[in-house]
Formats: sequence, C-alpha cells, structure tokens
Amino acid sequence: MKNKTLLITGGTGSFGNAVLNRFLDSDEFGEIRIFSRDEKKQDDMRQRHRNAKIKFYIGDVRDASSLDYVMEGVDYIFHAAALKQVPSCEFYPIEAVKTNVFGTENVLNAAIRSGVRKVVCLSTDKAAYPINAMGMSKAMMEKVAVAKSRMSSNTDIMVTRYGNVMASRGSVIPLFIDQIRSGKELTITNPDMTRFMMSLEDAVDLVLYAFTNGAPGDLFVQKAPASTVGQLAEVLNTMFNGNKGIRIIGTRHGEKLYETLLTTEEKLRSTDLGEYFKVSPDDRDLNYDKYVSTGQDNPSEFVDYNSHNTRRLLNSELEELLLSLHYVKEELGIL
Repeated sequence: MKNKTLLITGGTGSFGNAVLNRFLDSDEFGEIRIFSRDEKKQDDMRQRHRNAKIKFYIGDVRDASSLDYVMEGVDYIFHAAALKQVPSCEFYPIEAVKTNVFGTENVLNAAIRSGVRKVVCLSTDKAAYPINAMGMSKAMMEKVAVAKSRMSSNTDIMVTRYGNVMASRGSVIPLFIDQIRSGKELTITNPDMTRFMMSLEDAVDLVLYAFTNGAPGDLFVQKAPASTVGQLAEVLNTMFNGNKGIRIIGTRHGEKLYETLLTTEEKLRSTDLGEYFKVSPDDRDLNYDKYVSTGQDNPSEFVDYNSHNTRRLLNSELEELLLSLHYVKEELGIL
C-alpha cells in the first residue's frame, strides 16, 4: 500500500473517518481520496485534518460520469457509499436501489475501465436473508460485485459483510446516550432483539483483511459477539447514570429479531479462518448440465451464523467493549 492511491466512496461517513484515523499518520497510502456528495461533511473533514494527503472530490455514485475523473491514478477502492437507514429505505426503496445497486455498478465499471487493482465493497448482515429494502438492495449489490469479479481480469473485487458498527452514524448507541443526557426514557423496539457488536476499528480490520487475503469474488465475514438491545440499554443506563427507565415502542419498519452474517448455504461453502469466515464464489457457469449432474453437501447439516447463535456478551464484557469506543469515552469525559 505504500505510496499508492486509495479512493473511499462515501468517504465522509463513519467508515471513511476510521480509515483516515488509521492511515493518516502512517507511510501507507501516499494519497487518500474522499468521494461523496456532501460538501459540508467534506469541509468539516478538511478543517479537522488539514492534511495534504487527503484529496476531496464532490460527486455521486449514481452519476457514472462523476466517477471517471476521480478514478484517474487510483490503485485501490474501498466502496462504502450507500443508503443504510432501514426505515428510510422502506419508504423509498427505489432510492436504495439507485445508490446501493446501480451506484455500485457505476463504481465497479469505472474501476475496471481505469485499471484499478483492487476494490473492496462494504456490505451488511441485512443482506443475508433480507426482509427489508435496505438488505435486499445490499444483497443485490453483493451479486453485482461477484458478477463483475468474474468479468474483470485486471481488477480484483471482494466483498465484506459486517454487523452493526457500534456508535456509528445513525446507530442506537448515540440515540440512547442522547436520551439519557436529556433525562428521557430509553425507547426500545424489542428488548430481546440481538445484534452483533463490532467497533469501527473491527470494520476497518475486516476490510484490510479482505484487501490482503481476498481473491476475486470472495466474501469475508468477521466473527463477532452479540448482545440483546435490552442488555445494551441497561448497561448504558448504568454507565451514564440514567434513571428514567426503558419504554418498549414496538418493532420498526423492516426490523429483524436477529441478524445473520452467513446464511446456511454460505456457511456450507465457507472456510473458517479463525477470526474470519471466507465464502468463495460459486465457480459454476451457465452450462446447466453441471447443475443437474453435480451438487453440493446437504444444507440441512449446517446452520447459519447469526446474532442468536454467536457468543453472547456478559454485561461486564459489554461495558468494557463500550469503554473502548472513542465516542463513549468522549461522552463520559474520560479522554
């Protein structure tokens, strides 16, 4: 990566900021390009870092023509641009398709035309067994990435899929902390819901692992512990001295009881790499004889990998994990 140029689409988001924090003070990546449509967030980032290593480009992944200019001279891409909010995607599903599916195709086509060496596409656990528009659009994004990886001989394309990133923009932790600070009850949709607990640093580690170890079409998942939403609320209430209790408001549009990182079928094809799972692409082609003459192991002998059957955090472990987050430490005034 030394002296190479990295492009981060959607780079003003939580992931982009985490990548900058990881690499700005190192000699890896000679240039990091931030591509996004939000000039205000770009200006905030520019003022915060004031580093000549970062270059800013205004554009939208939906607009294929805006990608050609930024791609010139790029070696690697972390594709993070997406619509991520489940409720808003439920109300505007075509907007999710435009950004998450067609936007990804635009990024990959431009990368292939420009001779970019590697692209890592960021996906979500909601793409496994999707029941909401956001998850469905991300599942299609993954399919587009794998299909493009078959067609490109010079650009390697990989996918990472991870669960809820703790304290990222739009996540429940900042909401709970704001409610406690305001002396309000914590509003919970369903206290028995489980969610994977990953930090932004974990997300960056996963992308870098895929970047280093992935072959075209590979999907990578990082193993992660989980907690219930009720447990998370209780621990945060204790940490921030909340005293207004918890109010259950009912499930929102498109919410799942638990999240899945690998489906049963993917688990069947996965390789356990210790801290990670790797799912290699199905390399059969459209010669249909292969589909009727040869098959795979019985999927019923395998189970998926989800937030209900992964390791469940103890309250003390969850508190320790929360205290490792910069945002939480800042809110507690212990930085």
